[in-house]
Amino acid sequence: MNRVKSLKNTMVILVFFIMISAGLLTGFCIFLLYAVGFFPIRFFAPIFTPLIALFVCNVIGTFISAVASEIILKPLNQLIKATEAVSTGDFSVRVEESGGDSEIGDLLRNFNHMTEELAGIEMFRNDFINNFSHEFKTPIVSIRGFAKQLQNENLSPEKRREYTDIIVDESERLANMSSNILLLSKFENQQLITNQAEYDLDEQIRKCIILLEKQWSRKNIEIDLDLKPIRIHNNAEMLSHLWINLIENAVKYSTDHGHITISCGEAGEDILFTISNSGDGMDDSTIKRIFDKFYQGDKSHAAQGSGIGLSIVKRIVELCKGEIAVESKIGQGTTFTVKLPRR
Repeated sequence: MNRVKSLKNTMVILVFFIMISAGLLTGFCIFLLYAVGFFPIRFFAPIFTPLIALFVCNVIGTFISAVASEIILKPLNQLIKATEAVSTGDFSVRVEESGGDSEIGDLLRNFNHMTEELAGIEMFRNDFINNFSHEFKTPIVSIRGFAKQLQNENLSPEKRREYTDIIVDESERLANMSSNILLLSKFENQQLITNQAEYDLDEQIRKCIILLEKQWSRKNIEIDLDLKPIRIHNNAEMLSHLWINLIENAVKYSTDHGHITISCGEAGEDILFTISNSGDGMDDSTIKRIFDKFYQGDKSHAAQGSGIGLSIVKRIVELCKGEIAVESKIGQGTTFTVKLPRR
C-alpha cells in the first residue's frame, strides 16, 4: 500500500511537470505567432497581450494535464481501490493489467497474483477450520454417546464390552490426532535438523514396518521389500515419522488381501525411497491437495484418519532438502517417491 501511494505521488509530480511544460510550450507558441503577426486578437492593447497569453496557456495546460493525469494515474487509482477492498477481506478483486514491462505493469501483475494466492489461502483456512472441527468433534461425540450408554444398568455384558472398546478406540484416535498436530506444529516451526547421526536406514524402515504389523496383518496385506543396505546421516527420530506415516497411509488405503511394495536404494548422492499400494488410487484434484492439513481424499471417511500424516511427511522432506512425488490413477493404486540427500 505504501509503495502504491509513493508511486502515485511520483506520478502526481510528473503530471505537474507535464502541466508546466504544456503551459510553457503553449505560451511560447502564442508569443511566436504574435511576433510574426498572426496573433488572432491584435485589437487588444499591448499591455493585455501577456495576460491573455497567460490565460490561454493555463487553459490549454490544464486540459492537457487533466488528460495526462487520467491516463497515467488510472491504473494507480484502480490499484488503490482494489487494495482497500483486499483490506476488508475481499480477495476476489482484480485490476486490469496494463503498462507492459514497466514498473507499473509489474506492480499490477504482482497484485493480481497476490490476490489469487490470498483467495487460495482463505479457502484453505476455511477448509482447515471445518475439517479440524469435524475430525475432533466426531470422536468426542462418540465417546460421550457410548459413555452415556454405559450408565444404563440394564445393559448386557456383551454390549458393555463393545461400547467400552469403542470408547477406547476413539480415545486413542483423539490422542493420536493431538500428538500429530503437536508434531506437525513442531516441524513447521523448526528450521534446522538437530541431533543428527549416522545409522542404517534399511534397518529403520524394517522396524517401522514391524511397528505397523497389526494394521497390515488385519487386512491380510502382502508386503514386498527391496531394501538395499544404506547408511544415512540424519535425525533418526524425525525420519521414523516419515516412514511410519507413509507406510500407515499405504496400508490404510490398500484393499483387503492387497499388496504393498517398498524399496529403498541409492541414486547418486541421494537416497530414493518408493512405496506403492494396490488401493483405489486418486484423481488429479485429490493429488493436488493430498499434502494439505486435514484433507482426506476419502470423502466417506471409510478409512479413519486425521489428514495430518502426509502434511508431516511433506514438512520432514522439506526440512531434509529433499523431494517427494505422487503418482496415482483411479483403480491402479498409488506410489509415493521420496528423494533425500545422504547428509
